[in-house]
Amino acid sequence: MNLTSKSFVRDPARILSIFLGFACAAALSNASVAAQNADLKAIAGVWVPIKAELGGQPMPPAVLKTITLKCGEGTYEVTIEGAPQPDIGTFSIEPDAKPKGMKVLGVKGPNAGKTFPAIYEFDGDSLRICYDLSGAKRPAEFKTTIGTQLYLVTYQRRPASVAPGRPLPSRPAPQKNATWLVPDFPVKPA
Repeated sequence: MNLTSKSFVRDPARILSIFLGFACAAALSNASVAAQNADLKAIAGVWVPIKAELGGQPMPPAVLKTITLKCGEGTYEVTIEGAPQPDIGTFSIEPDAKPKGMKVLGVKGPNAGKTFPAIYEFDGDSLRICYDLSGAKRPAEFKTTIGTQLYLVTYQRRPASVAPGRPLPSRPAPQKNATWLVPDFPVKPA
């Protein structure tokens, strides 16, 4: 199609269809940006895990009680009681993906330089994330199985009225000397 031809200029239907195409693309782009901003704001806050499993095995409650996730709009910090340093990094989201997608990039701490594809969903003050700790690919569902490095966590938002370091009413204080063995997963070279 020649955009300078007189037939193109004289065809209002063609001009209208092109204009509507651009308008629809812009509207979809704006809707996607709006969804992304809404989810980033919803993720921001302090979260504590209430349930988790790694490679098909449930994590003991004593371990969960030691973990706190703090999220900003695109940043995170995971602290574990007794750990020498927090895991700090960034994340990006794809709220239009089905299920919603997330990419976590460790910047400082034990996961520095690692990328973890993930999926996420909200339910009120609960946030559920399934990470692929192997870094291979985004999980397709909120499920883990034995022999995988999939890590599924359900977080509960810590209310502003609960001071940091204090347990949530539904989470008793962590027990001292609690141990948890992480399954030994073979790491495949990238």
